This record gives sequence, C-alpha cells and structure tokens, in this order.
Amino acid sequence: MQIQTPDWVKHAVFYQIFPDRFARSQRKITNYGPVLEDWEAPPTLQGCKGGNLWGITDSLDYLQELGVTAIYLNPIFQAASNHRYNTHDYYQVDPLLGGNEAFRELLKAVHERNMKLILDGVFNHVGRGFFFFHDVVENGPYSPWVDWFTIHDWPIAPYVGDQPANYECWGGFRAMPELNHENPAVREYIMQVAEYWLRQGIDGWRLDVPHCIEVAGFWQEFRDRVKTINPNAYIVGEIWRDARQWLDGTQFDGVMNYLFAEATVAFVAGDRVNRDLATDAEYHPYPAIDAATYGERIQNLLQLYPWEIQLTQLNLLDSHDVARMNSLVGEDWASVELATLLMLTFPGAPCIYYGNEVGLVGAHDPDCRRAFPPQDWWRKDILAKHKQLISLRHQYSALRTGEYRLLYSKEMVYIFARTDERAELVVAVNAGTVPTCISLDNLPLYTATQQVLYGRGQATWSDNRLTVEIPSRSGMILG
Repeated sequence: MQIQTPDWVKHAVFYQIFPDRFARSQRKITNYGPVLEDWEAPPTLQGCKGGNLWGITDSLDYLQELGVTAIYLNPIFQAASNHRYNTHDYYQVDPLLGGNEAFRELLKAVHERNMKLILDGVFNHVGRGFFFFHDVVENGPYSPWVDWFTIHDWPIAPYVGDQPANYECWGGFRAMPELNHENPAVREYIMQVAEYWLRQGIDGWRLDVPHCIEVAGFWQEFRDRVKTINPNAYIVGEIWRDARQWLDGTQFDGVMNYLFAEATVAFVAGDRVNRDLATDAEYHPYPAIDAATYGERIQNLLQLYPWEIQLTQLNLLDSHDVARMNSLVGEDWASVELATLLMLTFPGAPCIYYGNEVGLVGAHDPDCRRAFPPQDWWRKDILAKHKQLISLRHQYSALRTGEYRLLYSKEMVYIFARTDERAELVVAVNAGTVPTCISLDNLPLYTATQQVLYGRGQATWSDNRLTVEIPSRSGMILG
C-alpha cells in the first residue's frame, strides 16, 4: 500500500496555542461579567484568564512575522475547565472564547493568510456536563443514554470525591467519563463531530489519547471519513512512544514526536535537565547522552516509520503536558537555542509551544500554561533566533523534505547534512563546553558547502575536506 500524507504539513511550521492563555481581545465576549484571573499572575488549576479566539485573530500578524504557517489549538469546545478536555458540547465553541462567531472569524482570517488551523479532538472521554452523561446522572439506569458509558454500579457518583468513581473515566478522573466506543451510536456520533468541523473548514485534527480507543477499525474509519471530506486534512495522534501500530498509512499521518524531544533535550542539555521537572511517566529527557548516542537514537527514530510519515511527524520540544523546556534546562539559553536549531532542521513539521519563542518559562501543570507575557518581558534574542531559523527552513526545501545524512557524531559534536536537488546544507552542533575544530573527509556532497547561514562558527573547504570551527555550546548551518 502506498502511504499518502498531506503535502502542506511537510512544509509547515506549527504554533501550539492554549486558548485561555495566549491573547485576550478587548472585544466584549459576554454580558455576564465573568470573573477572570489577573493575566500576569501565576496560573491556577481551575481559574480562567480569559484568553479568547478574537485575541488569536488579532495576533495573526505576529504569528505570520514569526514564520508560523499552521496553528494547533488545544480544545475550544464548551467545557467547565480552562483546559477544556472535558467537553460539554462538541458543536459549540466555549462562550469564554467568543463562541462559534469568534471561531468563524478566526478560521476565515487564518485561511486568508494561507495558513492552516487544526483542532484538538478529545474523543475518548467527555465532561460531566456532556448532555448524554448528565442524563445518566439524572435518570440512572433509566436513562436512554446509559449504554454510551460503562457504569459499574448504582447510584452513579460523579461528585463524591472520597469514593472511587463507579464508572469508567480517563485516568481515574471522575470529571472525565469515558465513552463506550463499543456502542455503534457513540462511534457514529464522534465521526459526525469530526466531519462537521471539517465541513466548517478546519484543516485537521490532533487526537487526544487515541491509544485509549481500542475498538478494532475505529481509527481506520475515522481516517476514511475525514479524508473523504478533505483528502489534505492532517490527522496527528498524541502517542508518546513507538507509534508504528498507528502509522501504517491507514490511521494517522503522524504523531507528536516526543521521542525526538527526549533525545534532543538529553543531548543538548545533558545534566542541566532538572529531573524534578521531568516526572511524567512517559517522558524521559534524561540521562545525559553524548553525540554518538544521540546519533544512534535519531537514526533509529528515522528508521522507525516510512519516510512519507517522517515528513509529517509533529516535532516538538515541550507542550501543555510537560514542563516548558526553558524551565526544564534551568533557563540555559544555549541549550534552548541548540534544541530549537535541531528541531527546525529535522524532517517533519516543527511545532512551537506558544511563548517559547520569547523565553516563557513554566514548571509542572498548571505552571507550563502561563499567560503569554507582555513585550517588555520578552527575550528578544531568543525571538530573533527563532525567526532566523524559521526563515531558513522556509527558504531551503532541503531543510523540510531533503535527505537526512549523518556525517559526524563523536563526544559532544553532532554534524549532519540535509540535501535535495536544490541545495545541500550542513548542520553542526557543539553541545560541549569547549570550542572544537572538526575536519570531514570524502563527504558525499557535490558542492563546497561553506557559507555560514546561521551561527558563529567558521568553515573552510579544501580538497574535498570540510573543516568547521564551532564555539562551545553553539551550532551553525552551512549552505
């Protein structure tokens, strides 16, 4: 079977937005006067800061100037939480975000700029306010929707905190009752939700905890129905480990590439990683590794999936589920720059978590979901480097879809080439604490690649030998 993935994703730069925390428009969202937390105060687990979709629309100039071409929004549907992973109504955008009107305006503005927008699809579980579950709460075993869930005994106890939940719920959180996907009506409902928003014009779905839905054929049907409406829609799953069973060409186009993040952070940051901030059971950006080990892990990762899939992986350094890298490495900005360099020169679509590009920090949830800071707080140097690297990625197709060839990986120096018929680029990273000079002989390159496009190092080419001088804790791109 020939695997097909959306071509636009291979050339995209994504920006992940947690809607409550990115931008708060001055437009009046509701007449009912919601009580909001101070924007710059530390976030709380349950409080709302009032970020909304109009605020995102007003920020599109900033995103486009950064070089972003696609936006991934954390959940936007009506829910009783700031994260909205406990959906009440899949057909209504939360009123605090501006409702369906604000969403239509955002989607129109995004598409007018030739950008893309994907939504977070939370289809494994719902919220206690989801109509069908609420009916079960009210009517118990007499509810016509009782088979939409897995109830263990009666009476149902959705709010009794000192007792175990007596129904299936995600992660044991009673606020997130799991749907019964063995029920054909449930499956059809989810398929129709996915189809509805595609018909409204969205460009794809990021699927929350899709591994929890184990019904045979479910994701194959999901793909078929999504691609029937929009063959170029992007389907990306939240799978943290080896995802081969979902990346066979019949289900997802890619997954959130935590395997790339783990290896990259462990290499560039090493012992600078604060392990107290890396406590997720599935995320291990440690122990420190050298360039040879990094090279092995990257080569293994590149061999794990077909090349067509590699080009539509969603590459990231952090997300709303883990501590921000800026904090994870103790605000060691050299580590941040090197990781960003490696992400933006790797096959697949890079995804920047909102605020990382201006130095936003954050520890465990909810701290990793801080509000986007005002301009006087920005680290302009970090922003400038993001812009430069993103611009080079857009300029050179080799950095997007070109072959990835490892050239050197010893001690703390890692060098690779990205090549296609248009250009040959060499990326060199010195994650060590001393300057280094490396000579590479008999390179399988056709041109004398020596102009420094990015970074502070130097390069010379003589008799088919490339010599690079790289300062400590720095990287460079040659082209």
